[in-house]
Amino acid sequence: WDHARRKFVEAKKAEPQHTSQTGNVSKATIALNMIAKLYRIEKDIKGLDIQQKYQIRQKHAKPQLDNIRKWLDKHKDKVPKDGKIGQAFTYLDNQWDKLVVYCESGILPISNIKAENAIRPFAVGRKNWMFADTPQGAYASATYYSLIETAKANDLEPYDYLRIVLKALPYADSVEKLEALLPWNVDKSLLS
Repeated sequence: WDHARRKFVEAKKAEPQHTSQTGNVSKATIALNMIAKLYRIEKDIKGLDIQQKYQIRQKHAKPQLDNIRKWLDKHKDKVPKDGKIGQAFTYLDNQWDKLVVYCESGILPISNIKAENAIRPFAVGRKNWMFADTPQGAYASATYYSLIETAKANDLEPYDYLRIVLKALPYADSVEKLEALLPWNVDKSLLS
C-alpha cells in the first residue's frame, strides 16, 4: 500500500494549483483519504495478536477495501491514462490482488517498508558490485554483506560483530566454535 499511496501523492502534487481553490475534491485526495483509513485501522491493531488482527481486518479493513475497489472501478476509465492520476489508478488496478492479500492473514503487514529498508543496502551496493573484478572478489563481498545484514537482523552493531568474528575466526577449529560466531549465537557481552 505504500507504493499505491505514493502514486496518489505524486498525482496530488501534479495537480494544478487552482484545483484546491474551486472547492472540488480531487480524485487523488479522495484516494489518499480512503487509503489513510486503512492505515488508521493498522495503527489501532498494532500490538494485537495475529487472530485479533485478522478479525478486525475482516470487520473494518475489508469493507474499506471493497469501497476503494468500487470507487476505482467507477473512475478508472474516466481519467487520462498518461497523467499522474491515470498512472495511480492503473497501478492500483493492476496490483489490486497483491494489495488486498494482507487482509487474508493477521501476520502480513499493510506496508512492506521493513523489507525494503532491509534490502536497500543491497540495492545501493549493486553499483559497487560491478567493480568486483573476480568471482572470488564477488564471493567475498557477498559474504560480508550477508554477515552485516544478518548481524543487523539480530540487533547487533555490524562493526562490533565483525571485529569479534574476525578476531576469533582463526581460532575456530571446530564446528561448535564456528557456530558460536553466528550472529544469533555470539556472546553479546563481547560486543562493546
